[in-house]
Amino acid sequence: MSIDERDPVTEPKLRHGSDRRDAAPPAKPTILDQMGGIAGFVYSTVPVIVFVTANALLPLPAAIGVAVATGLALFIFRLARGERFFSAVGSLLGVALATGIVAWTGSARDFFVIGIWASLAGFVLTLASVLVRRPLTGVVWNLMHGGTHPWRRNSAVRLAHDVATLFAALVLGSRFAIQQFLYLEDSSTGLGIARIVMGTPLTVLAALVVVWAFRRSTKVLVRHRPERAGKA
Repeated sequence: MSIDERDPVTEPKLRHGSDRRDAAPPAKPTILDQMGGIAGFVYSTVPVIVFVTANALLPLPAAIGVAVATGLALFIFRLARGERFFSAVGSLLGVALATGIVAWTGSARDFFVIGIWASLAGFVLTLASVLVRRPLTGVVWNLMHGGTHPWRRNSAVRLAHDVATLFAALVLGSRFAIQQFLYLEDSSTGLGIARIVMGTPLTVLAALVVVWAFRRSTKVLVRHRPERAGKA
């Protein structure tokens, strides 16, 4: 068949199939993307900055009102951008709960009390899991892969999860220690700065270590399993 005699019906289908094959695969999201990206960092820090600034310039009740209004504005903005309701409402509920505690106690430093004690709880949980030889990241990885892998019997895999879980414990423990010190010093401004500096940046760093442990586990226990079965 000559070029001029090509079937006009099948040709578009062939071209469409070729376009599919030539299309590049979608890029994998980065750790920061999976945690909400730059926007997620902004959503988590703006209410803190607003509350600390307002508390320095205004009476406490007014600072509470400004913080709640900011959380509500962010909630509406996120819905307008097409984000899921439960994702958007999370930040609003966090601000509402934090300011509710402040209104109840009458102390601006209590805006940060939930995060402080959550860090302590996380530190205890992660450290305890390593001490009982069941590092938390390994438990999570195994559950995500069917819960049937003998990951604790592989020394390299368990060491990777020991490192990842201990790193998470270090991040959580340092958050608690520094912010609890600032809390006892009644430094609301210092608490705000510590929350921002030790928030998303350290979380991303810890997530990178956890992903390294996950990939090491997958490489050793999942991808190599079919090869070993074939050799047997």
